[in-house]
Amino acid sequence: MSFLTAEWNNLVMINYTIDPKILEKYVPAGTELDFFEGKCFVSSIGFMFENVKLMGFKIPFHTNFEEVNLRFYVRRLENGIWKRGAVFISEIVPKRAISILANALYNEHYSTLKMKHHIEVKENVNFYQYEWKRKGKWQKIEVETTKNPIDIALDSEAEFITEHYFGYTKVNAKTSYEYEVRHPRWKQLEVKTNNSVIDFENYGEEFEFLNHQKPNSVFLAIGSAISIEGKKVI
Repeated sequence: MSFLTAEWNNLVMINYTIDPKILEKYVPAGTELDFFEGKCFVSSIGFMFENVKLMGFKIPFHTNFEEVNLRFYVRRLENGIWKRGAVFISEIVPKRAISILANALYNEHYSTLKMKHHIEVKENVNFYQYEWKRKGKWQKIEVETTKNPIDIALDSEAEFITEHYFGYTKVNAKTSYEYEVRHPRWKQLEVKTNNSVIDFENYGEEFEFLNHQKPNSVFLAIGSAISIEGKKVI
């Protein structure tokens, strides 16, 4: 049985290029940074975490909520095959029990903040907004998109960002956790306007430069049902 099943829906993905040296201290043992066309990426992602079940059971008042995270991309060679995965620098949710459980069991980096969202289907565009309150100030991921889903092109940057099916967390200098994330290939909506307001310095001084850097790409992955499998030590 999967450790957790849920749906990840309406994932707004804002992607920046970054100097790989900044990420070196975050890279879990047994993995290495993953590159696309020679570029290293970090992504700020807002989405809905819905229909959550833990070991097949719903947790009261913890089945539907927002998440905003900051992640980067790694790979791991096992038996001659590359496993491609994501590492989370920060994950924000409005549910304290989720933070406690994920941090304790998977050594993740969840924090609990006040959050809200607004999704609206308008005449010509779709509107998606995820907000979180830190130190008395609201920040947001906010985009307008086209209305018709399109395939994520093969060998594209969007494919690189979305097609990572493992999560890795750093335990210490020699030990990491690995867990599989299962979901079908996603479709996307093209982003027409991006009005996001994010203070990246909240993630650490080394990320402050992103406040002044234009994203390399922004798109919305429609999402799907997902499952998170049990962890293993590597």
